[in-house]
Amino acid sequence: MPKIKTVHGIEDRKVVSREEWLKARVDLLKAEKELTRHSDDLARKRQELPWVKIDKEYQFDSEEGKVSLADLFKGRSQLLIYHFMFGPDYKAGCPHCSAIADGFNAFWVHLANHDVMLSAVSRAPLQKLQAYKQRLGWTFPWVSSHGSDFNYDFNVSFTQEQQRTGNMQYNYDDGNVSSRQSDIDPNDTGPEEGKKIAASTGTDWATFTQEAPGMSAFVLEDGILYHTYSTYARGLDGLWGIYQWLDRAPLGRNEGGVWMRRHDEYDQKSQHNAGPKDCCA
Repeated sequence: MPKIKTVHGIEDRKVVSREEWLKARVDLLKAEKELTRHSDDLARKRQELPWVKIDKEYQFDSEEGKVSLADLFKGRSQLLIYHFMFGPDYKAGCPHCSAIADGFNAFWVHLANHDVMLSAVSRAPLQKLQAYKQRLGWTFPWVSSHGSDFNYDFNVSFTQEQQRTGNMQYNYDDGNVSSRQSDIDPNDTGPEEGKKIAASTGTDWATFTQEAPGMSAFVLEDGILYHTYSTYARGLDGLWGIYQWLDRAPLGRNEGGVWMRRHDEYDQKSQHNAGPKDCCA
């Protein structure tokens, strides 16, 4: 059976007739349909989760001035919040959060016309968020929780003391925090790839990891606020348009090194011929 070897180090792939390919593709289609049905079932289970009443008052800085969590609904009954990693000491937003946010412009208006408001929330001061938003050409709502407990209460921001002691929770796991801890080893300044990402935000690894990505869902019913759902880490994968496309590309995500950049940082002349490592050379 003839084979073809990729230039990316992926194992040899078979080259077959159209008939053989079609048989393999139909077999895969069965698995894809099973996954779709399972995904539908998971969506129903998310919607069946019990609600938690929010009694705490949260204040945010927005383009309209000081606003409450209820104000972020803008007349809708549902609110989806993306916890965007942009801490007070950052000079730029997390490049990965920036990549997922690139897709917000495409659908937030559709959500807003389907009784669902989408907003990003970060701890950086509003002025920083607005400048970054203008730089990347975004239009979706983005507010600052600077000075608020909001990020801490939803487990997407951590204090230096929490980092030092490990007294924190992320992704519903008290023990899954080592990637966001500092001072465990005074000589350990973080993983090399992590340090590069942190440097791209103008911070060091310890400061960068005081923030974490996530999304949360809320509902406003009869004037009462409820928290209905939150997800973190790889629970966000399904919201990344880029990953959904890469998962269908021949080489998959093919991630080598720190390859993802903000959309205005790629070399437009060479990116079409560049591999993951070339893009970050």
